[in-house]
Amino acid sequence: MKVRNKIPCSAERLGLLDPQMIQSVADGNAFNIGRQYAAENRVRIVEADDSQISSAVIGNSGLYEQTIRLKDGHLLSKCSCALPEEPMCRHCIAVLLEYHRWVQPRQPQKSTVAKSAQAPPKPEPSAGGKTSMTQSSAPDVKLSEVLPFLEWLRPAMHALETGTAVPDAPQFGPGDLSAWIQVIKNQEHRRRESEDALIGFESKMRDREAYIGRLTQQLQVSIAETKTAQETLQLTQLEVDEYKEILAHVAELAGEVVRHDGQVRAAASELLSRSSQLNTLTGSFKDLAETLKSASSKRPAK
Repeated sequence: MKVRNKIPCSAERLGLLDPQMIQSVADGNAFNIGRQYAAENRVRIVEADDSQISSAVIGNSGLYEQTIRLKDGHLLSKCSCALPEEPMCRHCIAVLLEYHRWVQPRQPQKSTVAKSAQAPPKPEPSAGGKTSMTQSSAPDVKLSEVLPFLEWLRPAMHALETGTAVPDAPQFGPGDLSAWIQVIKNQEHRRRESEDALIGFESKMRDREAYIGRLTQQLQVSIAETKTAQETLQLTQLEVDEYKEILAHVAELAGEVVRHDGQVRAAASELLSRSSQLNTLTGSFKDLAETLKSASSKRPAK
């Protein structure tokens, strides 16, 4: 068995450990599960007195044995499970809760029938001086029933662990064995409900994965389109840069044209001035020619 941590305890008897005291030192999740185990009648207390309890609990994966002691102001608990819950596991918590319920004084009832059905049984002394606790309103377990139950329990626990169908249980009368069989059947029912829920969850996950796949494809298409747009933008930017260079060159040419136009205008003005001078000179030559011609015509003949 795995030994848990020692817990300082001021109680003089194990029966004085009430649920509030147990909850104050236990892990919250472990306490809730242990309380559920006790409520589902999974606890079997074999022997108990004010300082020690020997018990067994049907867990989700098998049958576990516990030994709980109150010694030198400390509570020591041992369990055959391998759970890491500290300072005590859910099975020991369930045992303490069940033992506290059993050792409470019986409440007065209006009828003796109600008393026998609801009050916990009185502890019966055993050979070792300890008290053997039995379930209220349940007959003693017979050895002839225990053997078939143990033969059925092993494949039933294996079925719960592997997820297969639990075999048909032997038929017993009212008592602990029937209650434990019902607990295991309830576990199988819960497992099937969990499997159905898991199947539904997996179906939803597949739908979500398909939806995410479609979104991923759309995202990839958008990324490809964005890359194409970026490439087009880069090409457009290159063309704009080329056009800017061409415009700058055209502006330079326009400046050259303006300068050459001024020179051409100046040359044309000069040519016009010289043309006027030539016209004047031509007129002078004509007048001279007319004068010479006139003078030659007046000269007497010899």
